[in-house]
Amino acid sequence: MMAKTKQLKVTLIRSVIGQKPAKVATVRSLGLGKISSSNILPDNESVRGMVAAVAHLVKVEEI
Repeated sequence: MMAKTKQLKVTLIRSVIGQKPAKVATVRSLGLGKISSSNILPDNESVRGMVAAVAHLVKVEEI
């Protein structure tokens, strides 16, 4: 059997209005648009790095 890969559920909880363009682009690349939108992403270093960059705007849950 293959081991189930861990995933992260990332939810946008604060607006990107007034944020620097790089932060807005990071939120968009995580697949988030409006407040309360969520996306399930693989738990890897690149996703963790993007989440860390916008940690003040998002909520993260491990699945």
